[in-house]
Amino acid sequence: MFPIGSSAADSPFEELWRLQQQVDELFGAWASPSGGIRSLPQGSFPAVNIGHTPERVEIYLFAPGVDPKTLDISIQQNLLTVAGRRDIPTDERATYYRQERFSGEFRRVIALPEDVDPDRVHARYQDGIVQIGVERREAARPRQIEVH
Repeated sequence: MFPIGSSAADSPFEELWRLQQQVDELFGAWASPSGGIRSLPQGSFPAVNIGHTPERVEIYLFAPGVDPKTLDISIQQNLLTVAGRRDIPTDERATYYRQERFSGEFRRVIALPEDVDPDRVHARYQDGIVQIGVERREAARPRQIEVH
């Protein structure tokens, strides 16, 4: 399966792993605390999905481990701000060589379209996901015009 003189340790996956380790070491001073080139930069927690329909804009924040009562969600001048804190328990006796779960305070600011109505916002938290819906203004919604 491996060429003569090679072993599983020389497999392409092993080479990729070694390359990632070298890149992590090289850019460690600039990388996020979680380390790793595939990690989200600091401040990118929680991960976000945003979609829209003609009636509303839907924002999904993936925030497992966050107490929804501690979330601060506000909207001002078409900017949606979500702030909070997530604490991940750690063993003080352990030495961690990699921590990829975000812990600490976070703040995400999301620019919304001009036609959203800041008075018609709803938010709910279920199974670690914060779903925020912002309705569009009636005047901005597409309207079918009948021809007589």
